[in-house]
Amino acid sequence: MFGLGTPELIVIGVIVFLIFGAKRIPEIGKGLGGAIREFRDARKEISNDTPKQGKKEEPKQEASVESKLVKKVVNQVPGVKQVMDVKDKVDKVKELMKS
Repeated sequence: MFGLGTPELIVIGVIVFLIFGAKRIPEIGKGLGGAIREFRDARKEISNDTPKQGKKEEPKQEASVESKLVKKVVNQVPGVKQVMDVKDKVDKVKELMKS
């Protein structure tokens, strides 16, 4: 598993515990698990939707699947939504500064 042994995993676990605390770890795990599940479902959906004759789909359909996946991940993983909101505000300020 990437060359990580038991002592390394224990150290990583202790650091995560100290940073996030006992109450946040289950939330983070649940959010990441849901995000991974949605990613797998989207990947299966894309692989089932691709035509076998070699025709390419329109990029807009792929973008819509990607945008749906991003929205689900943003809503499921704690803290990501706040970071994305701050990023959007920073981008708006940058645009205003250019004008």
